[in-house]
Amino acid sequence: MTFQPHLDRARAESFGSYPEAYDRHRPPFPDGLVDDLVALAPSRVLDGGCGTGLVARALAARGLPVLGVELDPRMAEVARFEEWNDAGRRFDLVTFGDAWHWIDPAKGVAKVASILEPGGMLVRFFKGYVLQPETFAKLEPVYRSIAPGLRVYGRSPDGIEWVDPVASSPDFAMLPAKEYASDDVFSVSRWTGYLSTASDHRRLAPEVLSKLLDAVAEALGPEIPVRARTVALFARRS
Repeated sequence: MTFQPHLDRARAESFGSYPEAYDRHRPPFPDGLVDDLVALAPSRVLDGGCGTGLVARALAARGLPVLGVELDPRMAEVARFEEWNDAGRRFDLVTFGDAWHWIDPAKGVAKVASILEPGGMLVRFFKGYVLQPETFAKLEPVYRSIAPGLRVYGRSPDGIEWVDPVASSPDFAMLPAKEYASDDVFSVSRWTGYLSTASDHRRLAPEVLSKLLDAVAEALGPEIPVRARTVALFARRS
């Protein structure tokens, strides 16, 4: 199937219903990625789909001037990216951390091209977690019983086709992608806290979500090994 989550606007715009939980349970992006972004030495950074500021805060802490754009006023008091009035402002780095898939691809590419200086960089990055096979196997019957049809987090879904409009745009030249990976041990409360911020999980009825998270905690035990993976796609403005 084609991966087009931006068409599900209710899901795309659902995160503002729980901004404090999102900010608390979503871990920061890897230091190595932040290092690589800072090494680009940008003078003006735009963070698209900034949410509660996980990316923007990390870059600002390194001394970079960052402007964030967010579609949900409950997450940030700024306009939706595709319709945002840039007021003539231009940038030499535009970032999207776990946010590009919520942007209309055609409009998003055109908007970034219009605000990015020639030679500037568009960097989109996506974070995920991989569980060990035996851990994942414990979760499958839990989800089948309580939330059938809901994706079990911890393994990349199969059968997804994603056509990247940036790669086919004459306005951009793709550079080699980078992956940042590390092994960690999550407490079960940290894992269920993370699950509680997933947009598909939040669409469950509150009592069903609570039952699912309790069952996940019971199935997994106090701690689980987790491999964190962040993939970053770099594109230079032609």
